[in-house]
Amino acid sequence: MSNKIIRAESSDIVSAVFGSCDSNLDIIEKKFSVAVHNRVADDGGEAIVVSAEDDEAVALAADAVRYLVKMAKYNGNITDQSVIYVCDTVMAGRSGELESLGDDTICVTMKGKPIKAKTVGQKHYVNAIKKNTIVLGVGPAGTGKTFLAVAMAVKALRDKQVSRIILTRPAIEAGEKLGFLPGDLQSKIDPYLRPLYDSLFEMMGAENYQRQVEKGVIEVAPLAYMRGRTLDDSFIILDEAQNCTPEQMKMFLTRLGFNSKAVVTGDLTQTDLPSGQKSGLAEAVKILSGIEDIEIHSFTERDVVRHKLVQKIILAYEKYDREKKERLDAKKAESKKTYMRKDN
Repeated sequence: MSNKIIRAESSDIVSAVFGSCDSNLDIIEKKFSVAVHNRVADDGGEAIVVSAEDDEAVALAADAVRYLVKMAKYNGNITDQSVIYVCDTVMAGRSGELESLGDDTICVTMKGKPIKAKTVGQKHYVNAIKKNTIVLGVGPAGTGKTFLAVAMAVKALRDKQVSRIILTRPAIEAGEKLGFLPGDLQSKIDPYLRPLYDSLFEMMGAENYQRQVEKGVIEVAPLAYMRGRTLDDSFIILDEAQNCTPEQMKMFLTRLGFNSKAVVTGDLTQTDLPSGQKSGLAEAVKILSGIEDIEIHSFTERDVVRHKLVQKIILAYEKYDREKKERLDAKKAESKKTYMRKDN
């Protein structure tokens, strides 16, 4: 029987790693086929012991536990999704990537919750926003594209790097026509912009947000309102950009003024544009690639930080789309062969 001992500074850290009712512990043991328990170290401190017959399994599981202990020190709370992410990363031989994740708090919410990158992909995304004037964040749902962009915007405002935040998105329904909405213009566009409001409320609190809106420091508006404007000293976020037309995307990107940053987020697999209409985000990814001070960051299903089923759903849809394409390609190839035989 092989075992490894990982030191923990306190019982609180051990509890965070093990999770509620040992839920995190169950994930680690199933992923690596090991047994994990805690014990009192020789010097009276806390320790976590990983044991199994397989030396390699013990070594991998110990690496995962070691990083989770580190995560517990600066984050306090460890979700099952974080445990799955760490275990999968270690099992894939990419444990070195986890070292890039540290105690880098982007900002703190009104409830005192620190906002941090939870995956390596999110960390690279945050660094890209820091270093570049324009960043395109492209990837599946649940990867934190919009939330982290809003957090970076709030940080820039608090640090006086910009004087205002502008958030925008196309006012387009997700596959169903809602008809005419009641109320004034603001009431009509509010449903489309609700996800942006939710992120801002969490970062700033509803009352503070409302004060900043009244002072013109924060503006949330449909994309159509951006035409003709030059946006200086601003942090601008375009959300749900897969629903932009190429013309709208070009219009938005050319609004950028001095001392401004722009973050464009979207999921190319969830476009709500009419059939046959090209996505401005898909076109921008091709056109802007390689331009200095513009970075295109692609998230994957590994960066999903919502419920663990979201990752499985994304993978299932990707598999379905891939198989569908293979069937269509095979059908086209067979039709081409049949045509050539008839022609001969």
